[in-house]
Amino acid sequence: MQSSTAAVEVVTVVRCAEGHVFGTRRFPLRQLGSERIGPGRLLRCPRCGRLRRAVPVGR
Repeated sequence: MQSSTAAVEVVTVVRCAEGHVFGTRRFPLRQLGSERIGPGRLLRCPRCGRLRRAVPVGR
């Protein structure tokens, strides 16, 4: 019997600074030392093609 390891891809729904909503697989939430660097990340928006600050969409 083979054991199957399924990779789980987590898609985070984010909103860019222009208001476009899209999903991304890569949205690391990390700390810098003991300080949180906040939820915003610089991502390329697929709607406008520009690098924009994006934050997770609230539930």
